[in-house]
Amino acid sequence: MQNNKMIKVAIADDHMIFRDGLRSLLDRQLDMEVVAEADNGRIAIKHAKELSPDVVIMDIGMRELNGIDATRQIVKMSPGVKVLALSMYSDKRFVKEMLKAGASGYMLKDSAFTELIDAIRVIVGSKIYISPGVASIVLEDYLEDSTERESSIRSLLTSREIEVLQLLAEGKSTKQIALSLSLSIKTIESRRARIMQKIGIDNIADLTKYAIREGIVSL
Repeated sequence: MQNNKMIKVAIADDHMIFRDGLRSLLDRQLDMEVVAEADNGRIAIKHAKELSPDVVIMDIGMRELNGIDATRQIVKMSPGVKVLALSMYSDKRFVKEMLKAGASGYMLKDSAFTELIDAIRVIVGSKIYISPGVASIVLEDYLEDSTERESSIRSLLTSREIEVLQLLAEGKSTKQIALSLSLSIKTIESRRARIMQKIGIDNIADLTKYAIREGIVSL
């Protein structure tokens, strides 16, 4: 226990059964309480801002707004909130982007529950936790001595453009996106054209494939 202080946890994952199971296990911990659940990145951001949990357990592949970009916004808007990535992805790109977004830890979903508890306590103590399953990836990237900078979608597009891209790839109409982001239809059309121009794609089908490949949306 951290000075008898209750650790407030929020769970962001788009699978209800997974959230229910995790909540049940966490609530059994004497020093932890689950204060919120979210099934997409936007709701996770809202909970982080309104409830100020100590830790948000964040999935990566979620609808509306993925975990990477949700993490970036939470860290920016709610700096006291720590994010622990809990994902099925062990791919280098996802680990690297999540940590770059500001996550304080990265774990795989096949890890033991006791490890998750340890990870939460570690990052609440302002330290970084990397699951053994992905530690070699992080170390390899750190030791890599290359002058070639990896091309990343987040170096091409702004955060708002990535939000629009995700919603487009999820099949949302221009009107639906405009309502979701509180912007005009004309603004969304302009951003869609700019996104396509930046990444060199001129149709929604290829745009969707690109978003899946870059981890912005999941299959």
